[in-house]
Parts: sequence; structure tokens; C-alpha cells
Amino acid sequence: MDAGPFVVVHGLRPMTAVDVPAVVAVQEPGAVRALADVFPQDEHPFPREDVAGRWLQELADPAVASLVVERGATVAGFVAVRGDELLHFGIAVEHWGSGLAGVVHDMVLDGMRDAGVARARLRVFTGNGRARRFYERRGWRPTGERARSTFPPRPELLGYERDLQ
Repeated sequence: MDAGPFVVVHGLRPMTAVDVPAVVAVQEPGAVRALADVFPQDEHPFPREDVAGRWLQELADPAVASLVVERGATVAGFVAVRGDELLHFGIAVEHWGSGLAGVVHDMVLDGMRDAGVARARLRVFTGNGRARRFYERRGWRPTGERARSTFPPRPELLGYERDLQ
């Protein structure tokens, strides 16, 4: 899927391979901080190379729209969408609490809606209370669907969905 309606939204642009190091640099501190109980860093440090490789694979997949959140000329976050699924979403820790995540979240859902998605879905680590509260405040509801992450120690992921109509 090309980035479609996301391209025209201020502050979001399609990600390129050149962006991957900056995106991983934004993703790592947030993951380490928010997922400390899920991925204890002394046992399971953030897998930079694997995460960068996954981003490159997703960039090569025409079904995935990978986007960069920009504040000025700085990468402040990332988003990836595949069809009706919000695959990845994160904002740099220095922007936590600023309202940026809520604004970007709403822009992404508007883009999904404009692309014809009626019901969006995502998965979040069961142990990521911060993310779960964020999504639940924005109308996402747990589906009961559970899966396991591919990253050791393979923590549980919980499915969520949200009506976009």
C-alpha cells in the first residue's frame, strides 16, 4: 500500500531506508522505558539490529505504509500501517505528555478511514500499561485475541480494535 492519504498530512511523511537509524534511535529509549517489565534490559537488551532489519523489510513491503513523524527537521516518532492494522506507533520520549501522540494517532486513524478501513486493529504488549491506557482512552477495546512476540522472551501481545465509522 502506498502511503496514500498519509502523505498529505502535515508532520507525517513516508519513511525511507535513510530514516531507519533515526527511527530506531527514537524507538529504543521509549521501548526500554515503557517495556522495562516486559523486556528486562539486563536479560533482553533492545535488539537494535533486528528492529532496524524489520523496518527495512517493512519498507520493502508494498502492503505496509511506514511513516516518520517530524517536528521541524527532527524525527519525533514513527508509524506503520498495513491495511486495517496499526503495526507500530511510537513517539520520542522527550515528547511524551505533550499531546503529540494523540494528534498523530488521530491523523493516522483519519488516514485509515480515508483509505476505506471501517474497523482498525492493533496488538500491544499485555504488560505495557502505558500503551494500553493510551489506546483505551482513545476508544480502542481489547478483543481477547492473544499472541506471542517473536522477540525473546516472547511476551504476550493483546489484540485491540476500534470502529472508525
